[in-house]
Amino acid sequence: MSETHAEHADAWSEQEPPQPPAGATVPVTPADAADAARLVSFGLQPKLLPARDAEYGELLRRYRENPAFARLADAVATGLGLIVLEVSPRAGMAVTAGEDSVFAVRMGDYARRASTDSADRFLHGLAHLAVATMAFPRPEDLADDAYIGRLTVNGVDAFVRQACLRLEQRAEEQGENTDPVTGAPGLEAAWRIYARRSATGATKDARRLAGSTTGIVGKAAAFLTDSGFLQRTGDEGGGSYRTTARYQLQVRDMAGSAAMAELLELGVVPVSDGTATLLPPPEGDDLELAADAGLPFHA
Repeated sequence: MSETHAEHADAWSEQEPPQPPAGATVPVTPADAADAARLVSFGLQPKLLPARDAEYGELLRRYRENPAFARLADAVATGLGLIVLEVSPRAGMAVTAGEDSVFAVRMGDYARRASTDSADRFLHGLAHLAVATMAFPRPEDLADDAYIGRLTVNGVDAFVRQACLRLEQRAEEQGENTDPVTGAPGLEAAWRIYARRSATGATKDARRLAGSTTGIVGKAAAFLTDSGFLQRTGDEGGGSYRTTARYQLQVRDMAGSAAMAELLELGVVPVSDGTATLLPPPEGDDLELAADAGLPFHA
């Protein structure tokens, strides 16, 4: 081979491979699929923030800048029965489990782990519902990405008891039977059960009883903390917490549920913050709380 030909060969070998024409479909490689699945796996670790993990942050940037990669990651999430709520630096890849997803948490399973009493299942759901309602009591709070909700276990319990009182008053005004009917839907079927339950109780070493209403609310708060939805900020009020971006997205996704709307309809002002207001739904709505309702669970 001549020296001239050798120079041409070397120059050719150093050139980058030809790029596909603009608009052409770029084939998906196994490495791309692995990266997309990796991003979804990060999304399933709710306490992990992209700012604290370089690989997570890089995959997040790739998702936001590369539409093809974003579609691939969305497809992986869909295949796992997950719903992508948001992909952003503040929340990471925030996903929630669809009803048929293997990652879905059932209210019945959660309650059975917490108590052997099947009647407590609704109370656990009500506790989660009340936490969500107190965390974001106004529509503008839920819509504001910068808003941080704050609550305490005792405040949530007092809020539910205030709602129970409102339900009792409404039942008396309407001349209704105030004893809950077995299997009856709606908050009307549970307010007296909650009101009759001890707020605290105590074991011999002064620990809060798991079956007390503050015990039930405390378990809900602990579960939401472990799930990356709340952050514990102190011990006052039976335990104080602040919301995370992921929890705001979760509640925002479920804010139209009949369960939340029925609790909002009562117009009870959260006792932990006298400046907040609960707005009732439009008049004429026929609201009914489905059995086993709770956040962030599936029935």
